[in-house]
Amino acid sequence: MTAVSLLPSRPSAPARPKKKHVSGDRLSAALMLIGVGLAMLWANLPGDTYETFWSMPAAFSIGGMEVTFTLHQIVNDALMTLFFFLVGLEVKRELTIGELTDRSRAAVPIVAALAGLVIPALVFLAFAGSTQAADAWGVVISTDTAFLLGALAIVGPKFPSRLRTFLLTLAVVDDIGALVVIGLFYSGGLSIWPLAAAVALMALLALVRYLPVGRGFAYSVLAIGLWIAVALGGIHPTLAGVAVALLIPVFAPRRSDVERTAELTLAFRESPNPAYAAAVTRSLRESLSINERIDNAWRPYIAYGVLPLFALANAGVHIDGQTLMDAAASPVAWGIVVGLVVGKFVGITGATLLMRVLGKGQLAPGLGLNRVAGGAALSGIGFTIALFIVPIAIDDPHTADLARVAVLAASVIAFLLGWATLVAGDRIWPPQPVGAKLVRPVDPDRDHLAGPLDARYTIVEYGDFECPFCSRATGSVDAVRAHFGDDILWVWRHLPLDGPHPHAQQAAQAAEAAGLQGRFYDMARLLFSRQSDLEVDDLFAYAGELGLDEERFAADFRSAKVLRRVQDDRLDAEVMDLNTTPTFFVNGKRHVGPYDSASLIRIVETPLSERHVK
Repeated sequence: MTAVSLLPSRPSAPARPKKKHVSGDRLSAALMLIGVGLAMLWANLPGDTYETFWSMPAAFSIGGMEVTFTLHQIVNDALMTLFFFLVGLEVKRELTIGELTDRSRAAVPIVAALAGLVIPALVFLAFAGSTQAADAWGVVISTDTAFLLGALAIVGPKFPSRLRTFLLTLAVVDDIGALVVIGLFYSGGLSIWPLAAAVALMALLALVRYLPVGRGFAYSVLAIGLWIAVALGGIHPTLAGVAVALLIPVFAPRRSDVERTAELTLAFRESPNPAYAAAVTRSLRESLSINERIDNAWRPYIAYGVLPLFALANAGVHIDGQTLMDAAASPVAWGIVVGLVVGKFVGITGATLLMRVLGKGQLAPGLGLNRVAGGAALSGIGFTIALFIVPIAIDDPHTADLARVAVLAASVIAFLLGWATLVAGDRIWPPQPVGAKLVRPVDPDRDHLAGPLDARYTIVEYGDFECPFCSRATGSVDAVRAHFGDDILWVWRHLPLDGPHPHAQQAAQAAEAAGLQGRFYDMARLLFSRQSDLEVDDLFAYAGELGLDEERFAADFRSAKVLRRVQDDRLDAEVMDLNTTPTFFVNGKRHVGPYDSASLIRIVETPLSERHVK
């Protein structure tokens, strides 16, 4: 299932370095593998202690009411609700401010994901459609992204970020499809009154965001009530986690919230006391959406706790010669293996190729079909949702065991196939980093410079005047220049993001028009200080405020020279596949990570050989 994705069309939180992605992905996959290994070992010990343990009842009593669950149900129905809740948070975030908001870039992985859902199901039905387990086609539809990203980290191809982003986008759509399938096809008979209560609880959950205090407590109480109502209503209770997540708001960081936190921090510094400390803590927390705060806080517990425990509770299959022989002869097992391994590969790769041939979408620069094929092969690792659906869709215990064996076998084969495809593809078509280096050197005749041309260090910033996190909006440029003095040259280039910043293009034209009268940076400071007032009338008023020749300014504002100047910077950014502001190049190399003044100072002083490539 899905994990954190990169956000290309908003002023996003700083991207985490690749090494952290790799270590986290590997650790999560390693712990799940350990869970699988322990489950297999335990299930094959003498006796039936594995089945006996997970069938052990646990009773919960409230007043005169008592509810009994098995330990297996607690893991699959209760703890996995937290996992599905995390999936829902990711889906909401990607649909609202993430990859799925950029339709041209998202079109290919969306169609590929849909094909990766449908084709494996058809392949499974071709093998097992005439058996009593035909309803188990849902076992082969979903990719386990925790294992997928772990596998990608283990293979370790050069410059993996484009493929990783593609797979994450694909995974979100895969998740949505899997959740719809579970809700529609793998839930019991519906009961009207509990479902009516669930609808009422969802309405209350949607209103929690308007509470002045106690939102976390309200979400928790209503979420528990919704879980109970959904379970009583005949729908699998894990979907309550998705419903809650989709009702939790998500938004990009707002500059006003960040500034409010800075003001409170200054007040605390000048007069430290518990009231100011509490206010700073609350302001810091609320400057990020509750969606991102919960995701960041809970993800380690889910990845390193719930999922390995789920593997331990579900991967235990008694394997002997007879089981393997039965699996080799079982159309259900063959349908699962071929559906996951071949169906995912053919569906995702074929749909991507078709979209490219038809010209209906585009891949990110540097992401070739060979890389997509490798990712498609790895997508055949179907573990969490596959094992989750097995006991729901298959009543016969022996057939269910054969299905689990097939899921594990398919995951191993998919990993080996993906590894081979990526290694072979990279040898034939060696990958090249995209946007890692500045494509156009600093040109004093056209660039806007702050600092001496012969400075020891150079920072080139691509930004726009409506971006609340660009260097002059935050003041970080002043802190960096104060630290280095004449040893730093700061260069500004335009990257208007028309979607989130609809006034950025005309603000850039105003700055360039002012620059033709020698007042570029004076206009830039005004634009950053008045980001909420960037209409054309406002821009012309600022020209008068600076004492510019207003007739000349008006003529230059829409002149071909000014438009071409802004467009040239846009084209440079497009070649380097830049899509967020601010983006920095330090001594010609792209900086990936936090961009506060302290981080920029530290990266400037880091030798070039020690910086990682995106």
